[in-house]
Order: sequence, then C-alpha cells, then structure tokens
Amino acid sequence: MNKRIEALQQALQGHRRQLLQHNVYQSLETLEDLRVFMEHHVFAVWDFMSLLKALQRDLTCTTLPWVPTASPSTRRLINEIVLEEETDVDQEGRPVSHFELYLRAMAEAGADTSQIEQLLQSIQEGKTVNSALDLLPVDASVKAFVRNTFRIINLGSPHAVAAAFTFGREDLIPDMFRHLITDLNKRFPGKLETFIYYLDRHVQLDEEVHTPLALQMVDELCGDDDDKWQEALEVSRQCIAQRIELWDGIRNLLPSEA
Repeated sequence: MNKRIEALQQALQGHRRQLLQHNVYQSLETLEDLRVFMEHHVFAVWDFMSLLKALQRDLTCTTLPWVPTASPSTRRLINEIVLEEETDVDQEGRPVSHFELYLRAMAEAGADTSQIEQLLQSIQEGKTVNSALDLLPVDASVKAFVRNTFRIINLGSPHAVAAAFTFGREDLIPDMFRHLITDLNKRFPGKLETFIYYLDRHVQLDEEVHTPLALQMVDELCGDDDDKWQEALEVSRQCIAQRIELWDGIRNLLPSEA
C-alpha cells in the first residue's frame, strides 16, 4: 500500500477508535431502539449516494457529447462501485440500490420511513437539501451530518469527496456494521432478515472490493500534491467526528436510554 495512504490511516486511528468504541452499538437493547436507530441512520445511507454520484460526475463523463475524462483506471474504479451501490441485488437476486434495500429493511422491522420520504419528496419538488432538512422534525445531529456531506460535495474538489467517501464511509463501514450484526437474528427472529442481509452485504463488499478500490482512487487523485493529502486528512477527520456526533444524537433518543 502507498505510504501516504498508510500515514493518513495512521493519523485517523484515534478518531476511528473513538467511533468504533461508541456505546450506541451496545445501547440497541430492544426492537424499538433499533427502529429509532434506523429512522435516523437512513439519512446517512441516503446522503452516501450523493457522495458516490458526485465522484461519478467529477471523474467520468455524464454529459453529452461524451469525452474521455480523468484517467481510465479512476473511471473504472468509480463505475465499479456505482454498479454495486446503485444496482446491487437483494436476497432473491433482484436489482436494488442499497438505499432502497435499507428502506425495505426498515419496513420489515416496523420502523417509520415518513421523514426520509418527506425529504425525498421535498427535493423532488425542487427544494434544496438545506431547505428540505429545515422542514423536518428530525434530530439536529442528522441535519448536521447531512449538511456536512453536502458541504464537502460543494467544495468541488474530487480528492476531498473521495477522502470523505473512503475514510468517512467505506473504510469504516465493515467494522461499524460488525458491531451491529452481533446476535440480531437470535434476539429478533424474523424481524430483521433484510437488515442483516444489508449489513452482511456491506461488510463483504466494502471490505473485499470497495475499500481497496476507494483507497486506490484517493491515491490517484491526491498524487504527489502535499496540499491535497492534507485536505484529505482534514476532511476525513471531520467526517468521522460528524459520525460520532450522529451516534451521540441517536443514543440520546433511544427509548432504553430515557
């Protein structure tokens, strides 16, 4: 692995450890706790797709007429990830995005999808993400998380978006989700089959495929530019800190914590 990547990962170890040791995982004691978690975490599942599509927009050609952009290897990296995030398969082998799969998991668990659906409807009606968030009674930690994601997207710096995508999401998700998977089937038989499939699928894809591709993408985009590597580190730290705040907000809303 590139020494720059290794140095960046080492610099993030403290933030990463704090996130992975967060007590929100152990606080999900009841099915109602898990429903509350899903009702808030779904916003992170949704805005992840905008990070991904921002990379596809910036690193490939999505306008007409088509012209080659960036490097062929980077184009392939992002398109491979888009294929599996936007059109993966469900348990029956049918195409589905990971976001839509998460919504199915919420319905199966009895979680309320009305707030995320309201956000999508507001955006489809032409509202900005910020104004759509303003209309929601969702917790402030969720709004701050989503706004941070779009702030990074709006920087217009592909290397910064790639860092957020890689170190704020793909490189973290397998370890985060392992904490959630623990004995869910035994505790809630028949209630979380889709959710467990979603978690297992992410552990497999992100660890074996997406993270190595994403690390290579960051390496290519930052190259030998010290300023880009420094910005990648700063953005990654911000993303992990924002996730910790989201976990704090969710934990404080759990019925078993009241």
